[in-house]
Amino acid sequence: MVSVVVPVRDEAATLAKTLAALVDQVNFEGRPILPSHYEVIVFTNNCTDESAAIVRQFARQHPKHQIHLIDRHLPPKEACIGRVRQILMDEAYRRRCWVAQPRGIIASTDGDSRVDRQWIAAMLYEFEQGADAVGGRTVTQRAERNALDAQTRATYLRFVGYRYLIKQLEDCLDPDPFDCPPRHYQFFGANFAVTHEMYALVGGLPPLPTGEDVALHQALLAFGAKVRHSFLMRVTTSARQQGRATLGLADRLAQFQQLSQHQQVFWVEPGAAVEAKLRARRDLRRYWRHYSADQPALLRPTLASLATRLAVPITMLQQAIEQSSSPGELYQQIDRHQQAAGLWQRQWGTVAIDKAIADLRLRLYRLRHQAPVAAGRPLSLEVAPLVAYAGRSYRSSR
Repeated sequence: MVSVVVPVRDEAATLAKTLAALVDQVNFEGRPILPSHYEVIVFTNNCTDESAAIVRQFARQHPKHQIHLIDRHLPPKEACIGRVRQILMDEAYRRRCWVAQPRGIIASTDGDSRVDRQWIAAMLYEFEQGADAVGGRTVTQRAERNALDAQTRATYLRFVGYRYLIKQLEDCLDPDPFDCPPRHYQFFGANFAVTHEMYALVGGLPPLPTGEDVALHQALLAFGAKVRHSFLMRVTTSARQQGRATLGLADRLAQFQQLSQHQQVFWVEPGAAVEAKLRARRDLRRYWRHYSADQPALLRPTLASLATRLAVPITMLQQAIEQSSSPGELYQQIDRHQQAAGLWQRQWGTVAIDKAIADLRLRLYRLRHQAPVAAGRPLSLEVAPLVAYAGRSYRSSR
């Protein structure tokens, strides 16, 4: 059973299309997925428009589908996307427990988004392959994206390309044995899913006002969950610049527009820093595995070198290794310290995104000609982004 949760805040303009896409689900052979196999839970949060009425009317028009509405006015401190999505996912989890069906999947999308017709089929496929959670591919609506000014759109697409290149470099230097290429970098509220069991094991959705999707992703990786970043599970979302949540896509686009208006460039971590971090992370994972197997003495001489490469104190690194239950948790402890201390940033600095993209492309070219691509699913030209820089374009959209 799949429970799809949909947080809504004044989405009357798009909500009917969101719901229509959810009831129009088919399998890979094009046959409709039975309505009894999934439910849709919509939370209309402090709406001032007709969003709740649209859900009620849609449910009446589609009586065979399980469409549930939670219409509530939350106090200001709770009227945020993180809290609403948490309420929804907890409700989806409880519903299955109440009917003695604790096994299932909780999937998330948004009221301004439209899932692909095979969204649920793709989701089920990835879970059948052993995933504990799946982050789907989220793209922006073409018309809204094209309505952005040229510089904002170019910066946005470069940002997408930069993130993809980092993932491809990771596939060469520190591949995930489960999340094989082709894959992407996204785990966003508009398009992810997690098993009931794993949702409970990581303690549910972190209680944050915003950024709850990123926090859940981090919690899953820290736990050691098998997280798949799937191109098959696809959602189209709005490219508006005034969103319902802070730190989301709308804020990112607004940031790019502001840079465009002031003729400024977007600064990012340089390619050399990305490669250095991935190589150090790979060696750190190997060290941690030997340490966990009670073989610390064999590797202790390399700990000082790792601390230097990661720009963290050796005492902090040793403590993190001792306390971490998975490589993902260890990486996150290192990242938090790097962010707080600032030594890594001062060591490497930042560069214009065009320069970083060119450097990453060159590094990937050299790595791929030195050794074969990491074992796993072969890269497909159908789904791999056509990354470029300067005046070129990419086949990508978020």
